[in-house]
Amino acid sequence: MIKKGVKYNDIYNYRNSRYFIQTVQNAREWKGQKELAIFAGACQSYYEALIGAGANFASSPGRIMIDFIDPLIVAERIATTENDKYLRIEDIKEELRDGELGVSGIGSIGKKKKIL
Repeated sequence: MIKKGVKYNDIYNYRNSRYFIQTVQNAREWKGQKELAIFAGACQSYYEALIGAGANFASSPGRIMIDFIDPLIVAERIATTENDKYLRIEDIKEELRDGELGVSGIGSIGKKKKIL
């Protein structure tokens, strides 16, 4: 958020969120809805717009400074969750510094392939 921004639902009160949103939309057009697990945003991002654009997880629904490791934790959990299971924020929020204030989302299918 810009320092003088007061309207949380105004894209012009965010420095970079519009670029994250456009990137998420482009990725969804390129790869489709189920193949990608997208984590988008940064500290104090426009969370609702990122999720609305198609991100599975996004940063800063609480408009706070997030821990740099939290997106990595989410990505690692998606990568190591088997592809027949669905990962929700409730499954990992205890591992995140600020829980659902720092990171939240709609969830994602795991990406780990079963080895026969």
